[in-house]
Amino acid sequence: MKTALVIGAGPAGLMAAEILADSGFSVTVAETKKSPARKLLMAGKSGLNITKNETDEQFLATFGDMPEALKSAMTAFGPREAMAWAQGLNQVVFTGSTGRVFPRSMKASPLLRTWLARMGGKGVTLELGWKWVGCAGPSFQFETSAGAKEVAADVTILACGGASWARLGSDGAWSEWIDTPLAPFKPANMGFVVDWSSHMERHFGSPVKPVGLIVGGKTHRGEIVVSRTGLEGGGIYTVSTALRDGETLTLDLLPDLTGDQIRKRLARPQGKTSMANFYRKVLGLTPVKMALLQEFARPLPTGNAFISVLKALPVPLNGPRPLDEAISTAGGVKFDGMTEDLMLKNRPGVFCAGEMLDWEAPTGGYLITASLATGKLAAEAAVRWAESGSNLAT
Repeated sequence: MKTALVIGAGPAGLMAAEILADSGFSVTVAETKKSPARKLLMAGKSGLNITKNETDEQFLATFGDMPEALKSAMTAFGPREAMAWAQGLNQVVFTGSTGRVFPRSMKASPLLRTWLARMGGKGVTLELGWKWVGCAGPSFQFETSAGAKEVAADVTILACGGASWARLGSDGAWSEWIDTPLAPFKPANMGFVVDWSSHMERHFGSPVKPVGLIVGGKTHRGEIVVSRTGLEGGGIYTVSTALRDGETLTLDLLPDLTGDQIRKRLARPQGKTSMANFYRKVLGLTPVKMALLQEFARPLPTGNAFISVLKALPVPLNGPRPLDEAISTAGGVKFDGMTEDLMLKNRPGVFCAGEMLDWEAPTGGYLITASLATGKLAAEAAVRWAESGSNLAT
């Protein structure tokens, strides 16, 4: 029986392990933490977003200009396949109002339990607390509670994750043990630092909605949250790549109103109402929106200048939050260091999958689907390689 080693027990690694087991391999999965898929479980705490219910064309377009290997992976395993995969694990799924797909339970734990049990029935061995620390020729070296271990297999899948949330296992340490071109790690889907004045403290944790985020000349509607360190939330994550790479941020605090509509409302009699209450009544400005205006546009202008800051309030950012706090990471194994089926060119029989590859996408189910898809592509290629003795995709 041919053997397979999978390093990393996240979605990409587990997908690869099951495909290899289904193909008759004896599979060992080595996971550095004491429990598998910890980042998946963390994601599920706020509702496990499996995929986005879009056409294949819409889904692929979100990734922008992508390497052929990534496009191939997600053409074969896209939104429909991700939903079918979850349903195959006894999860009833539904599509939310924004197109995001969730299991009815909204949690990752029921899905993961069923998945692990199914793989256990196929003979997959899960070794927990095995930290990959290097290579010795064809063997992979691990530190374990039982001492040093070395494992050599016919094929190996590296699915070690990115470099964020180190406490969950994605610490990027594997970059020291892999001799292939790497793109520097960068945070993705992260918050940004804002140096707030003290008067903003009462608003920490407050959502700002609805709001338009104007970045690179385009307006993205979403929700953001004022945090102690800056701005967080889905709206910020959607534009985080552009902001990280140097674009500036302005906010449309009243995205449902045109400038002319605001002007007409402001023309109403104020009477004895305070200015703050007047703005709240005629414009619907919440306390946190008023606080943002005071933070970045004080003293508040009048007339057309006031309308201008309502529709385009500049927000000075002081860079992204640290890499380890990001939901995901950009950077990792460069695609030009691999074949089109994700095998390392300088190490035949070793394939890479998941977030350790140099790609990024916004939140919304894209991350999990792409991880599963690359795990599937790498495993199927590994099966072909092992059976033929050469990489059929080259």
